[in-house]
Amino acid sequence: MRVAGCDPGTSSLDILALDGGRVVAQVRIEPDELRADPTLPVRWLREHGPFDLIAGPSGYGLPLVRAADCTDAQLDLMSLVRPDERGAKGVAGFSATVRALRDSGLPVVFLPGVIHLPTVPAHRKLNRVDLGTADKLCVAALALAQHNREEPALVAEFGSAFTALVVLKDKQIVDGIGGTCGMLGGMSGGAWDGEAAYLLSPLAKADLFRGGIADIAGAEVAKAAFRESFTKAVYGLLNVHGVQDIYYGGTLFRTHSEFTREALGELPTSFFRLHYAGDLPGAWVKHAAQGAALLADGLAGGTYAPLVDWLKLREATGTALDWLTHPRAADVRKWFA
Repeated sequence: MRVAGCDPGTSSLDILALDGGRVVAQVRIEPDELRADPTLPVRWLREHGPFDLIAGPSGYGLPLVRAADCTDAQLDLMSLVRPDERGAKGVAGFSATVRALRDSGLPVVFLPGVIHLPTVPAHRKLNRVDLGTADKLCVAALALAQHNREEPALVAEFGSAFTALVVLKDKQIVDGIGGTCGMLGGMSGGAWDGEAAYLLSPLAKADLFRGGIADIAGAEVAKAAFRESFTKAVYGLLNVHGVQDIYYGGTLFRTHSEFTREALGELPTSFFRLHYAGDLPGAWVKHAAQGAALLADGLAGGTYAPLVDWLKLREATGTALDWLTHPRAADVRKWFA
């Protein structure tokens, strides 16, 4: 079984190939390269194939949609950009890459986000769009595959822009806090104060990538804010779910390892234990690409098929916009119809 998994992160697009569950190839494509040529991932995959299945870059996620069946409206649901911004720099780059993969003829499937999963109760989805994007789900899958525990666990993914937390119980994802709903990130300011959003409006997609560590003056202030926002989010989930073990990973730990280790090294860990999520043997690409490859292997009926069954990926449904209750939500959904 030869498969591949992609992670369309802010800092790079990473791809990992597995053959028989073993790492056989991997690549990192930088943002500037991708903007110059959105077909680079397609070319790399063709050179290293043929593949039985490829988990493509999925953004906010789709309920296991094969690329050949993916409509333009579904492509827009993966990026969730207002019609007035769909040609914006950065946004257009992701969309062009996904479109190239959609039109490539390769056996690509787009993965769900946390909000699409049937294992997350409806009350946790209300007025939420991002409980963890598809790449965060992939990191949780990697942690589950590496540690295979029945006990409740929290997976923390420190991306280059956003930080997300995903809760595992009985080998299922039952809760999550996405980047703009939760804690401070490398670029994102985390959960928005509604008054701040109102005063700064009209907001652009790019504004979701501002206000984080990179925009805070003073390293000590940034460390304190990063540490406390993480602690508040973790303790909230710990109180609800009884989590004791936290598995962490992500680009921020690799690119700003001294900052993050100093900030989190002072955590009051008397009520939980921190563990590194771990890498697949021989893998150096981002954890999300590793997890995506494992899910591709499982979906194709390979070694990691139980992982797909535990997470109930085949039962994913709906869109990321289904749970909005605001009176104007219907107008928003029309943008993606």
